[in-house]
Amino acid sequence: MPAPRLEKPLAAARNLQPRMAALGGALALGLAAIFFARAGEAAQALFTRLVTAYPLAPIVLTPAIFVGVTWLTRHRWPAARGSGIPQVMAAAEAPHHPAMAPLLSLRTALAKVAGTLAMLLGGASVGREGPTVQLSAAIMVAVHRWLRVPIGAGVIIAGGAAGVAAAFNTPLAGVAFAIEELASAFEQRLALLVMLAVMTAGLVSLGLAGDYVYFGAMSQHVPIVPALIAALGAGVAGGLAGGLFARVLSRFGTIDHGWIGALRARPVALAAGLGLIVAVVGVATQGLGPGGPASGGLAWGTGYGTTRGLLSGADTSLWFGPAKFVTSLATALSGAPGGIFAPSLSVGAGLGQWVGLLFPPEYSGAVAMLGMIAYFAGVTRAPLTAVIIVMEMTADRAMILPLFAAALVADQVSAQVCPEKLYHALSHAFRAPAGDAGSPQKTH
Repeated sequence: MPAPRLEKPLAAARNLQPRMAALGGALALGLAAIFFARAGEAAQALFTRLVTAYPLAPIVLTPAIFVGVTWLTRHRWPAARGSGIPQVMAAAEAPHHPAMAPLLSLRTALAKVAGTLAMLLGGASVGREGPTVQLSAAIMVAVHRWLRVPIGAGVIIAGGAAGVAAAFNTPLAGVAFAIEELASAFEQRLALLVMLAVMTAGLVSLGLAGDYVYFGAMSQHVPIVPALIAALGAGVAGGLAGGLFARVLSRFGTIDHGWIGALRARPVALAAGLGLIVAVVGVATQGLGPGGPASGGLAWGTGYGTTRGLLSGADTSLWFGPAKFVTSLATALSGAPGGIFAPSLSVGAGLGQWVGLLFPPEYSGAVAMLGMIAYFAGVTRAPLTAVIIVMEMTADRAMILPLFAAALVADQVSAQVCPEKLYHALSHAFRAPAGDAGSPQKTH
């Protein structure tokens, strides 16, 4: 009988198909992440050139872009608002619910990319990492749909985790983020799929963008006792500041009464006011960066250049951390597309600069790194991801014990300020109705 002879090859083909879909999706999202990164850098560079030539232009340009992007997002692409990570978390909880489809559609993902680039072009304090997570998950879902492979939570989680790896060139951080944030009930059987997607995306980034370290290779040599003291101080400060950021951002979207409710009832006017705050703070800090007037201001964009300088021990204005905190919070409250990963790292480095005033100048870079990891952990409440992502972005292994100490302290302190994790709180707005998981998704 010929039929039994075909059973094993057919079974092998069926088992191979999901892996091929994961591999193809990871390759595609790796390419998309690189394009997004370069487009973001170009948008930010264009804004810097504009500000250098016309220092007061942001007073008009920034609020106008905030208004335009916010209006379009609310009326045309509501699933593209905000970071992007809460959407992926919500979709992973109910992958087959019809309401989840817009969260991870390619149309939403493209709107997310366009909105984030527009915000960078207007000087908003946003990052591309959260949007890359949503973009990557959408690409992974689309590839699985095209290849008629069933789409479950593992596919979405793998796509989102691969997005972190591709955005920062940090494969291990992608795995940690999948376990710690994207999947609250991570199943062992998903580990292979996540690892395959994350490592493939990382290799694509490595092959096309080169073997770069996001913030440049560092090697800090601080005696263990002062390092642990600095870690404790940075952990407390980062936990308080990060917890405050998370509490304000998560609570703002749930209040419908009083003056906050009145502001939320007028989202376009609110976006204009928040954009004006970003513009004024940016203009006020022009010329304070290490590059002088050509630096384009301390408070705009991702803050990458200033942060990298702080980590290498360079001097900058003490206003960097507070200014980035204000502009990052104002940008996030607007609801426009854009992530908070990169701005949080910048705010943390500025916070570490303040803590570093208590230590010898030669420790400044190391303490800035402790502040960066502490604030990031305070905002995200993901200490393992914080440690791994900073280690991979700086190639620094000498500070591992103080880094863990700062992250764990910040996580505990932040929990007292904002008990619910930020991304989990923000995902409530995108979740499917309770008790309605939808029907299984068809694959044809």
